[in-house]
Amino acid sequence: MRLLTAIGAGVLLTLATATGSRSAGTLNILCGVDEAWCAVMEKTYEAKTGLHVTMARMSTGEILDRVRAEKDAPTVDVWWGGTGVTHLQAAYEGLLERHRPRQEADLLPWARNFYSLSGGTSVGLYAGALGFAYNADLLSAEGLPAPNCWKDLAKPIYRGHILSGNPHSSGTAFTTLVTLVQLLGEDEAFAYMRELGRNIAEYTKAGSEPVKAAGRGKIAIGIAFMHDAVTQKEAGAPLVIVAPCEGTGYEIGAVSIVKGSRNLEEARRFVDFALSPEGQATGAAAGQNQVPSNARAKLPPAAPDISMIKMVDYDFATFGSPEQRDRLLGRFDREINPTN
Repeated sequence: MRLLTAIGAGVLLTLATATGSRSAGTLNILCGVDEAWCAVMEKTYEAKTGLHVTMARMSTGEILDRVRAEKDAPTVDVWWGGTGVTHLQAAYEGLLERHRPRQEADLLPWARNFYSLSGGTSVGLYAGALGFAYNADLLSAEGLPAPNCWKDLAKPIYRGHILSGNPHSSGTAFTTLVTLVQLLGEDEAFAYMRELGRNIAEYTKAGSEPVKAAGRGKIAIGIAFMHDAVTQKEAGAPLVIVAPCEGTGYEIGAVSIVKGSRNLEEARRFVDFALSPEGQATGAAAGQNQVPSNARAKLPPAAPDISMIKMVDYDFATFGSPEQRDRLLGRFDREINPTN
């Protein structure tokens, strides 16, 4: 695989929105990982540096829209986390600042390759495989069989029992869209998604919400990254996690500095910390199970073994382009109607 060749292993804080609200000693970060990880990283970094951090959690597509809208007067310094293909779109549009991380030599090859692909503006932070999870108790109560493949989810017996993210706002859901296109071919993928769409009760804004809802017993099946489902299972949810039999896609989560940051040196220091073993350990401390990009970082014990999962040869270069994103989202809107 192009970028995965070396893998073996509710807090929302207000972000300053006006340029005048920025001050020395403050770092403004948009966070694309789970809220719990945002909060742990904020607390850890403030304790380590004495710097005041404002951290706002947003879905990855929303972050891209924000960075685009503020390109002439950015209020954000760092974009931390979220699917790398969306970071690449920002890189191709010239919205990110070049930065050579201090930990470059310690990064796994897929993270270094991603850095090169971005033109030196975005670095691989973690990796995780796409899949789905089902609530075993709910399926049993409904008398439904356990799904094992993507094709199973399109069966009429699952009508109203599935949640998925909306690819406009959710990087997870955009990864799902692109995975299916690469796995099935574009026309067949959209035919499949039309069938699947009849079974989806709601397209959520956040990509992790489907498996969180499944964990709470609000829905039977959630499509999401497997590490998000593992987090729910570790917390006691009756989830069974599935790597689809046909194969699946994956994400490389990334970290980037926004071009025009007025706290550039502080932003560089944060990125270096986020890529360090100490910084990457904040994920496990927050109950997250992604595979870290630093070879010296400790792998969370419950992290899925990605090397054992059948993967598509994910084409980051093609599907990281703004043109492809806009084209695929346009077709999705016309043919799938994500608002149901």
